[in-house]
Amino acid sequence: MPLACAVTLASVLATPASAHTGTGLAGGFVSGLLHPLSGMDHLLAMVSVGLWGAILGRPLLVALPVIFPAMMAGGAILGMVGAPVPPVELGIALSVLMLGMAIAFGLRPPVWLASVMVGVFALFHGYAHGRELPSAADPIGYSAGFVLSTGLLHIAGIAVGTVNDTRRGALFVKGLGAGIGVTGLYFLARVLL
Repeated sequence: MPLACAVTLASVLATPASAHTGTGLAGGFVSGLLHPLSGMDHLLAMVSVGLWGAILGRPLLVALPVIFPAMMAGGAILGMVGAPVPPVELGIALSVLMLGMAIAFGLRPPVWLASVMVGVFALFHGYAHGRELPSAADPIGYSAGFVLSTGLLHIAGIAVGTVNDTRRGALFVKGLGAGIGVTGLYFLARVLL
């Protein structure tokens, strides 16, 4: 339980480094690695994917953290080429809201539905990453960085989800999900108002 609390606290309080990231492959990689940590919406969604996967168990424990980065990479390509996509910020806000509520209420949809949900959410997050690609950054390095960072955030969510097996841990996880969902509602209100 103390480890899960520490991981959760570290995830929530993470801030981007203000180091010189340079240009080229290394600069692009570092920029991409830090990007998911620079926005609470991205950070919460990515931790939530791992957390929800941990709650749902196999095969989704493995599938969701694989589907998300793969679909996110596809979304990033769409963003880099400027393909038209429905309102991205709305999709990102809804992803945080819906993932938080799924965790809070212990929703257990069929494998295919959970996979589709996470895949669609990932497209929106990836599109935002692709559109925000720094002009000096190498696209491949940047993409590799944000995919790696996303995977690490999923692992953090899975680590937090390990406490779900105890009564107190399950209450903690449900409360965390509710907090994530309320934060998603706030993001949604900011997009709509």
